[in-house]
Amino acid sequence: MGSSSARLPSTPTGNSLSAAELTCGMILSLARQIPQAAASMKDRKWDRKKFLGMELHGKTLGILGLGRIGREVATRMQAFGMKTIGYDPIVSPEDSAAFGVQQLPLEQIWPLCDFITVHTPLLPSTTGLLNDSTFAKCRPGVQVVNCARGGIVDEGALLRALQSGQCGGAALDVFTQEPPQDRALVNHPNVISCPHLGASTREAQSRCGREIALQFVDLAQGKAPAGVVNSQALSSALQPHCQPWIALAEALGLLLQTLAGPVKGSVQVSTLGAPLQKAGTYLSPAVATGLLDGAGHKHVNLVNGLLLAQEAGVQLTATHSAMVPESYRGASLLQLALPGTSTRLVGSVQGSTPVLQELNGATFRQPVPLTGPLLLYRAGAADASPLPAVLGLLGKAGAELHSYHGSCPVGGSVWSVLGLSAAGVALGEVKQHVAEAFQLTL
Repeated sequence: MGSSSARLPSTPTGNSLSAAELTCGMILSLARQIPQAAASMKDRKWDRKKFLGMELHGKTLGILGLGRIGREVATRMQAFGMKTIGYDPIVSPEDSAAFGVQQLPLEQIWPLCDFITVHTPLLPSTTGLLNDSTFAKCRPGVQVVNCARGGIVDEGALLRALQSGQCGGAALDVFTQEPPQDRALVNHPNVISCPHLGASTREAQSRCGREIALQFVDLAQGKAPAGVVNSQALSSALQPHCQPWIALAEALGLLLQTLAGPVKGSVQVSTLGAPLQKAGTYLSPAVATGLLDGAGHKHVNLVNGLLLAQEAGVQLTATHSAMVPESYRGASLLQLALPGTSTRLVGSVQGSTPVLQELNGATFRQPVPLTGPLLLYRAGAADASPLPAVLGLLGKAGAELHSYHGSCPVGGSVWSVLGLSAAGVALGEVKQHVAEAFQLTL
């Protein structure tokens, strides 16, 4: 369960200045048509009237994404007298105001901008951020810069906006396909294009190499590497005492998705017990990983789990209590709950094995190891045990019973969890004998 691929350190500060400076150069080039004028001169022409430009002073620059690069662009273009407005769902309006950017909703930004530059990661919510609809809301002749990621600007929509005049010019350092096979944008007279040169400076390459080396040193020393989103989760994953808890969090996340999926909205992640006081920083991403794995998402890991969960409409909220219920004899616990419902999972770690202690209020007489193929079902406490019928279905499917755990009765029902040799039991046939049934592999 989970991702087995290696996670390479990122170097967000290493190329920030170079990418910001390239963006500023693109804005200047668009305003004064510098590349086109230079090409005209090389063609032995002297077309002063053809290349009538505009001043940047007094123009409005919209910056979408106010991280390191976005803020560096903002401070530099303010020196040209540009008014800088922007949008970032993570950076607070107070923080952006400190470097001179007024934050506005996207719908208010489009019609105000003379220039728009994007500095966001490529996510489902940012793919095609500039599209036919948003171009229609922009000022006629708006100038667009993308030195971030290909795909943030819908290339087909951009070409249509250029052809209609709604977009007056574009400067592109990145493309959906690199190198671009469709040359329509590259060949357009109002487009300035570069072959992904954002980090292509001697200084950036030197800084990136140094930062990568220092991050590997930090990882080897057990420190959280700087510049990695959810770096605490990544560094904790390398600590032996944290690994069983991360496995528990992923398992409970997958189990929650299996029982209550599709999970949307809020998920409460609670750690109980003093030893887990700071564990929420790495257990919440692990829960997100399990949730998204259970929903069929690919390439989810501790680094991107929380962000991808947010994109999928899931918001994880972490809380901690030093107090543990007496019935658990002081063991540290991890609890997942869906607010407003009865869905709740409680787990712990025994030795190095993640175990399930409680399911929807039903406490198991013995903790359930969360490993391998599992079959879970709920049946009436007063009804005849469905276990013989279920065992017959296991034999029919060629699966062996490795373990059985039953819960104490709650609300007139009992939960049973069967550890199996293999998955693939006909769940529809099991459901004929029980109130509800689920299966998963951990």
